[in-house]
Amino acid sequence: MKVEIIAIGDELLIGQTINTNAAWLGQEFSSRGYQISRALSIADDPQQIITALNTLLPTTNCVIITGGLGPTKDDLTKHTLAAYFNCELAIHEATLAQIEAFFESRNKPMLDVNVQQAALPTCAKILKNRRGTAAGMWFEKAEVIYISLPGVPYEMKTIMTEEAFPLIEQRFGKSALFHKTILTQGIGESFLAEQIKDWEDRVREAELSLAYLPSPGLVKLRLTSFKGKEEEPLILSFFQELQDRLPEAIFGEEEQTLAGVLGTLLLQRNASIGTVESCTAGLLANTIASVAGASAYYQGALLTYSNELKHRIAEVSLSALQQYGAVSEEVAKEMAANGKRILGVDYCLSTTGVAGPTGGTPEKPVGLVWIGLSGPKGTIAKSFRFGDNRQRNLDMTILSAMNWLRYQLVCD
Repeated sequence: MKVEIIAIGDELLIGQTINTNAAWLGQEFSSRGYQISRALSIADDPQQIITALNTLLPTTNCVIITGGLGPTKDDLTKHTLAAYFNCELAIHEATLAQIEAFFESRNKPMLDVNVQQAALPTCAKILKNRRGTAAGMWFEKAEVIYISLPGVPYEMKTIMTEEAFPLIEQRFGKSALFHKTILTQGIGESFLAEQIKDWEDRVREAELSLAYLPSPGLVKLRLTSFKGKEEEPLILSFFQELQDRLPEAIFGEEEQTLAGVLGTLLLQRNASIGTVESCTAGLLANTIASVAGASAYYQGALLTYSNELKHRIAEVSLSALQQYGAVSEEVAKEMAANGKRILGVDYCLSTTGVAGPTGGTPEKPVGLVWIGLSGPKGTIAKSFRFGDNRQRNLDMTILSAMNWLRYQLVCD
């Protein structure tokens, strides 16, 4: 089955609201083996809605429409859909009762605009919204299903999960598509493709589909079987081969995070960790500690943005700061080693670099970062050259630091 998404809302077009609904729908349909063919964002305007509906791809089986179903006058979706499918609006008694109960449970008055939310197209199957007042609607025309949903994410997700997906699976069955994803860090998409081109050739010879899914600091590799779960052992064997070939880069699969994988390894080894940060200014600490249960292994951080605090709190020697500068191998190592001792941890990561966009020199350009790692076997440091975008430099520093420690733990 092939699906199109039409997201309605001026706020999406001006960047005021990020369309997280499309991302969630893409993930959910994909996990069920259905394919998203196209996603559109349009203004809350009847003519644009009609134009989008009239220009569907010929292969589309299902259209998901989000947004424009609230109580205000600029929410015109249901009126437009009623006209498009040639039917009237009428009070849907079950929905009205639900709306009344919704307001009563919150001890709030119910206005006429709320009553009018129960006025729904008579040609639609109504999908219950357990978490709000805007019902979902299911239309059918020329063997295509149209599902209209509120734009509020938690309401949209509830209706899709509880009402729409069961009906979709009844109609279309469960697809034979089967996906598996492996996660890599620290190796660019083009370089990764060059490293595994022989592997990729064999993947395609096995009639599996391969997709590269890059983001800053990460590349996901997704293998898809068109024969279904029966080919899961084949996909796993291909991924195991990659794991054996690129253990420094491959850190997990599916929805795992580096912070979560690192935390699991630390727990397995009953090991503790701390951080001493300069350029990342606590972001590394925040990322590591964002995992539920991180208090079992994460002890704390020293934030030493200035040279004064590097010396006074992290006890970096003045001679190292003066001779080599804050962004150097020597200072990164002292930060990590001293942090390990001061924080009383088994492992300590340090970060010092030129995040940018200013502050770089020919010798130490923007994007140069030193990461230090101190553990039971000693202290080492590694340099990285990222780019000229400040936030990306910070993000990649955090990922690189966590992945470096992850690999050391795997090897120990």
